[in-house]
Amino acid sequence: MSGRRRSTVELGHDAFLDIVANLVGILIILVVILGTQTHHITEMMRSETKPDESIQIDESTTEFASRGQLDQLGEMAMRAASAQRESLELEEKLRRYDAQIAQLNAARGQMLDLQGIAEAAWEEAQSELDQTKVRSAKLQREIREAESEVAALAGTKDRLANEEAPVVAVEHLPTPMAKTVFGDEIDLRLKSGRLSVVPVEILMKEIKQDVQRMTRKPGNTAATVGPVRDYVANYVIERTVGRVTQDGRTGIAMTARLGAVAFEPLTESSGQPIGEVLRNRSFLDVELAGRDPNATTITVWVYPDSFGELRQLKEHLYQRGFATAARPLMDGQAIIFSSTGTRSKAQ
Repeated sequence: MSGRRRSTVELGHDAFLDIVANLVGILIILVVILGTQTHHITEMMRSETKPDESIQIDESTTEFASRGQLDQLGEMAMRAASAQRESLELEEKLRRYDAQIAQLNAARGQMLDLQGIAEAAWEEAQSELDQTKVRSAKLQREIREAESEVAALAGTKDRLANEEAPVVAVEHLPTPMAKTVFGDEIDLRLKSGRLSVVPVEILMKEIKQDVQRMTRKPGNTAATVGPVRDYVANYVIERTVGRVTQDGRTGIAMTARLGAVAFEPLTESSGQPIGEVLRNRSFLDVELAGRDPNATTITVWVYPDSFGELRQLKEHLYQRGFATAARPLMDGQAIIFSSTGTRSKAQ
């Protein structure tokens, strides 16, 4: 459409320029003709006023031009002036025509610029229209997809409404009253889903033997025993000198007291995954073998990342008749026994 409109405008301008060019050509021809006539008239005037060389002029006598000759000369002068005036008018018209042609060319350039702007605006509008169509098609596709999903959900809803609700069995462990542990006790460490036995009794015996070998001097002494089954025990002995009364007699004596004991594994990966421990025959079966469930309590030192595994372990021990006591620990905290601590409470 824009190409057809541009061709029509250009043909109109070309026709107008052809007409102007024809007019200019005609004016030029007229100027040439008038110039030729003026030259011819001038030659005639010169030939008529030129004296005859064959006639001898008597200088002694003076003759004046007749009235007819004067009238003829005046007529020729008027004709020459008229021709010159017409020539000047034609030149003025030519200048005006040239100015008009320049104005028309400028107007034509402006019209072509406007035409270019209009075509650019048209193309931009066409592009926006195409983009609008693309967006509309995309929205229509999304609407169809959403309607399809809604229909599928409605079908699922109807199917579920007609189905019977499944029966879900919830397993739970009984929670008897907690009681303080005084009998046999096994300490387990559960971290990162790995279970290991903490050899508390064996390490405590080694601490007792190590203290007996120490030099007796007042103050606090720190020492380490182990490793036993990948565990060590770091402990502190507090010795003080004071007045002691015994059997009615008073004296100065040195007393020793075990301050605190920290049980730590040699590596954080100590133990076995809880799944392997519960699935296969493992060290836990060896520890529980020969022990009376009514007189033995399992203390589990558990870290926050293994609370889920703790429930599995408690279910396993409950099925075997053993009571468990959970002792939560913070990340990075060691298993610490202290003379001022509390005993485990089993359930």
